[in-house]
Amino acid sequence: MFWRKKKKKQEAEDQREAAAQQAEEDSGREEAAPPEPDPAQAVDAAPAPEAPAAAEPDTPEPTGEPAQQPAAEEQTRPEPAGEEEASEKKRGFFGRMADRLLKTREKISGSIDRITLGKKIDDEVLDELEEVLVTADLGVPTTLELIEGLRGKVARKELDDAEALKKALAQGIQTVLENTAPPPSRDNDPHVIMVVGVNGVGKTTSIGKLAHRFQQTEKRQVLLAAGDTFRAAAGEQLEVWAQRAGCDIVRQKHGADPSAVAWDAVDAAQNRGKDLVIIDTAGRLHTKVNLMEELKKVQRVVAKRLPGAPHEVLLVLDATTGQNAVSQAKLFHQAVPLNGLILTKLDGTAKGGVVVAIAKELKLPICYVGLGEGIEDLRPFDPAEFAKALF
Repeated sequence: MFWRKKKKKQEAEDQREAAAQQAEEDSGREEAAPPEPDPAQAVDAAPAPEAPAAAEPDTPEPTGEPAQQPAAEEQTRPEPAGEEEASEKKRGFFGRMADRLLKTREKISGSIDRITLGKKIDDEVLDELEEVLVTADLGVPTTLELIEGLRGKVARKELDDAEALKKALAQGIQTVLENTAPPPSRDNDPHVIMVVGVNGVGKTTSIGKLAHRFQQTEKRQVLLAAGDTFRAAAGEQLEVWAQRAGCDIVRQKHGADPSAVAWDAVDAAQNRGKDLVIIDTAGRLHTKVNLMEELKKVQRVVAKRLPGAPHEVLLVLDATTGQNAVSQAKLFHQAVPLNGLILTKLDGTAKGGVVVAIAKELKLPICYVGLGEGIEDLRPFDPAEFAKALF
């Protein structure tokens, strides 16, 4: 296994690779680098630096009229924003998924190209691949299963080159992702979804995007329940999302009993003829027993108001947390049995392999993945497209 390999061999290989890369960079600078400007002229001619763009807040701002840009800036843009957006949509889900998984793809596919360069596919290469998969957060159990399957193919001489290895690995990952419980059908009237997760994972934002998808794309009548009554401005944040999605919301004053909000929301959905309710809950550390008990209370109260509800409990996880996301999923699953997962921030991490680890260890379906900040960037998860996008 990779952790038993000799350290000197790896260090020598890293040094050769670094030296080659440095030589290439030095050569490029000698050929293409322009002469350095005079410092005094640079100070006079340089425009004032722009302020760094602030990270998009978790709370969406109501859209208004776009500010007019200076003519010079308009001329420098290669393509209007509207055309870029249309072009992006035409590329389809697979193209966008591949772009958003760039960091994870570089970690896995790029490493495969490196470790197979000039080598035949043998046990030594698979040992190095094992290290790559573990560091990409696929987890040890998942990695061992995938490597064992590849060893069998190597023994049968079915893997001749890097492309064959990637194809076989993609198929193995797809099999793991598909070997989960099926997502629940949403044919209840009303269908009640309870959304849980720790603070900071993008839970309320994901609820807003879900509401938009159900309301605008699937043409369902959605009602939101602002059950996070403890975090400052959480209700106001969800109300903005309700306005953007064009759906109703039920909320109470700050500090109210979350179970009471959930009860009122289900009651209102029945009275108003809504067919889908999404209940927000307060973010909580998965290690705090008293807070997890509160989630159980919300679940019990909703079941009293509507037998069988909540019909779906979705856990929101932040992909950038890697293996910690697996721990969160296990503890939440013990407290309130989960039906599926929403994985956010998949576009900003090299730890996208945690998707595979979660599916392997918990057998829970990944229902949606967050591929960006836009209101339409929460997409249904497709195991086959995800596996292809990694390579």
